[in-house]
Amino acid sequence: MDLDETDRAILRILTRDARTPFSEIARRIDMSSATVHDRVGRMEDAGVIEGYHASVDARAVGYDVRALVGLRVEQGREEDALARLREIEAVQAIHLTTGEWDVMLRVIAEDTDHLRELMFDRIAEMDGFARSQTMIVLGTDYETDGPPV
Repeated sequence: MDLDETDRAILRILTRDARTPFSEIARRIDMSSATVHDRVGRMEDAGVIEGYHASVDARAVGYDVRALVGLRVEQGREEDALARLREIEAVQAIHLTTGEWDVMLRVIAEDTDHLRELMFDRIAEMDGFARSQTMIVLGTDYETDGPPV
């Protein structure tokens, strides 16, 4: 789908606050609510808009530790290893990478004891992983979920 500047303006508003009413979007971009509704529907149908999500503060629900985990996966074990990683609730993202690590995980944990349990009792015990490195995130200067529009 080719996006014009109006589509991009709508996307910028929705990525900041997905609950913005179409009437408010229409007012901001000087267009009718019906047109905004139609354009959003087109972008949903085309897969440009994949869904709407609540952004939850992990600390507010008891997850105070964030970490990045590099994993080396044994050759031929990738699919099985990835399937098992997807089952772990604390794993927020699984990235297939080049370089020293085959896989980089973004994980959250309640505290360092929980992170230790995740790493030593769950992930390290899985077949298919040759080694790992865990880096605790001390802070985040900037983070965004979506692409620039």
